[in-house]
Amino acid sequence: MNIYAGNLPYSVTEDDLREAFAAFGEVTKVQLITDKFSGESKGFGFVEMANNNEADEAIKGLNDTSLKGRDIKVNQAKPRGERPSRPRY
Repeated sequence: MNIYAGNLPYSVTEDDLREAFAAFGEVTKVQLITDKFSGESKGFGFVEMANNNEADEAIKGLNDTSLKGRDIKVNQAKPRGERPSRPRY
């Protein structure tokens, strides 16, 4: 299951996310979203877990809890829909 983790402190690393979610089960992938120009965190990321039951427990266990001093938001990621094309100038 792909899980969205938002409202993350900018100091959080992929290892921090992996460690938090690994308490609930096997983490297969962690991706912290960064600004493509500055390389700074955008304050959200995605975690993939192999087992859906473990993923559900992670969502329940981590949503609205503090990570490095900030209450994070955790829920099942929504599939990325088709985005309208933007005009190129």
